[in-house]
Amino acid sequence: MEPLIMMLQTRVQDTVSAGTQGSASGDTGLSFWELALEGGWIMIPILILSILAIYIFVERYFAITRASRTDTNFMNKIKDYIHDDKVDSALTLCQTIDNPVARMIEKGIQRIGRPLNDINTAIENVGKLEISKLEKGLPTLATAAGAAPMIGFLGTVMGMIRAFYDMANAGGTIDINTLSSGIYTAMVTTVAGLMVGIISYLAYNVLVTKVEKVVYQLEANTTEFMDLLNEPVE
Repeated sequence: MEPLIMMLQTRVQDTVSAGTQGSASGDTGLSFWELALEGGWIMIPILILSILAIYIFVERYFAITRASRTDTNFMNKIKDYIHDDKVDSALTLCQTIDNPVARMIEKGIQRIGRPLNDINTAIENVGKLEISKLEKGLPTLATAAGAAPMIGFLGTVMGMIRAFYDMANAGGTIDINTLSSGIYTAMVTTVAGLMVGIISYLAYNVLVTKVEKVVYQLEANTTEFMDLLNEPVE
């Protein structure tokens, strides 16, 4: 064990010296692509998860942002139409606006004349469908956040097994170059898996927060519409 430790220390010193000389001569060392290749085939599923996570985040971010945009005067216009018995005009207004709030209110207006519980149930059912559409892809993003680090740790174990296997086959002539391949695989896959997992986790929480804001808007507008229908007839 002591000869191995001394060999590693010597190798580290040589690496530092070489790095210093390389810096002086303009050598930049391994590129990102070369470093990724050192991770071996285990980098492929990590790369796939990273691409999938980025796609889901970008697509859902803009979709949820569009859904959260509402006209501040929308409910005021609906109130005016309902008070003036212009139900058709209220329906037309809802149909010209493409967002979850308008679709929920449209369903409620179509049920006017029925018991209030039926109207409320119909609106809630539409709301559940709209929320389900907004949450599309979020479970996959959460899976990427959990799976990427685990795949990275798998690469770590595989790399260490490879390093020890090479060490055992080397017999008494152990060289740091013999161990470098397995150690590279272990370290690179760990870093890559953690990076993808952390980014996916943060992206997931950003989208969940945006969805919750939309849900709050839906609930507020539903309550306002039901209060409108519960107003006493003058």
